[in-house]
Amino acid sequence: MTDHATAEAWVSDYERLWRTPGTDALGEIFTDDATYRTSPWAEPVVGLPALAELWEAERDGPDEQFTLGAHVVAVDGGTAVVRVDVRYEPSGDRWRDLWILELDADGRCTSFEEWPIAPGG
Repeated sequence: MTDHATAEAWVSDYERLWRTPGTDALGEIFTDDATYRTSPWAEPVVGLPALAELWEAERDGPDEQFTLGAHVVAVDGGTAVVRVDVRYEPSGDRWRDLWILELDADGRCTSFEEWPIAPGG
């Protein structure tokens, strides 16, 4: 069963790993067979090797300049919904996302689904 504190810790660990070189530590926060959707309409990426490949392709590297704010909106059983605000520097690009997380008993994510929304979108 997931609670707000577990979801908040998971988001903090996600940001820490996004800012960490490499992808060797993804198993700390994702299960081996985790699914990851970059939008509700995207085909899921399945498993740590595919997830590692996606992360390396999607981020500018561990030195990427951004601020991330997150608020756990709801928790029900193993599901958490998180509202995320991201601002990239120096471009000033902003996104507001909803993340739907399914967390196992160890607090690792079995399913990640992102609903990204750009300003005016």
